[in-house]
Amino acid sequence: MDDPRTTPPLHRPDGAPVRVLVVDDEPDVTDVLANVLTGEGWQVRTAADGTTALATARTFRPDAVVLDWMLPDLDGLQVMHGLRREAPQVCVLFLTARDAVEDRIAGITAGGDDYVTKPYSLEEVLARLRGLLRRAGMAAVPGADQLTVGDLTMDEEAREVRRGDVTVDLSRTEFELLRYLMRNPRRVLSKQQILDRVWAYDFGGRAHIVELYISYLRKKIDAGRAPMIHTVRGVGYVLKPESP
Repeated sequence: MDDPRTTPPLHRPDGAPVRVLVVDDEPDVTDVLANVLTGEGWQVRTAADGTTALATARTFRPDAVVLDWMLPDLDGLQVMHGLRREAPQVCVLFLTARDAVEDRIAGITAGGDDYVTKPYSLEEVLARLRGLLRRAGMAAVPGADQLTVGDLTMDEEAREVRRGDVTVDLSRTEFELLRYLMRNPRRVLSKQQILDRVWAYDFGGRAHIVELYISYLRKKIDAGRAPMIHTVRGVGYVLKPESP
């Protein structure tokens, strides 16, 4: 992918690209994640089972691993422990359909750094990885937490949004949708592109949900102000500040 960004790419302290290993037995999941992470300028490898993941990690030496819990041979916890024996500092993000509270607790207690459940937003997965890598001191970029378009600002780490001097309260999905729009300012995004990035996993392509959440955002972002969210009829939506 070649989406323009409002912040420079995240990279390792030595200037080399971040390395990420994606482990999942569903090819659709690994292919989509690999495309998105490669679009960040990162080096990506994939594995469909735990044994392959551990073998790949020995030579690839990832900075972060996106790890499914349910794999055909080893489970995610076994893979994580194997990874940590080789590289104690590696960041592990569980990405799994196991969404019970006790599963989340088990994953984090066992040593996972973060836990995202399916269905998920690709924007959220990317943001979680960026946050993990920065906090671990394994990658950095100045001002990476802040997105700014016109008088609209977003602090990704604090999950705070402001229009001018007014704080805007957003739901989780509204936040992810706005994050995607702000990462692509002045670029027209189709409903399908938005579905793929914000709702992502197995959503079924119901484009009307995009229209609904765009209307929610407009009421919160544009109400009483110069509009920033615009409809391009027959194409999609674009976020851009009012022309000076």
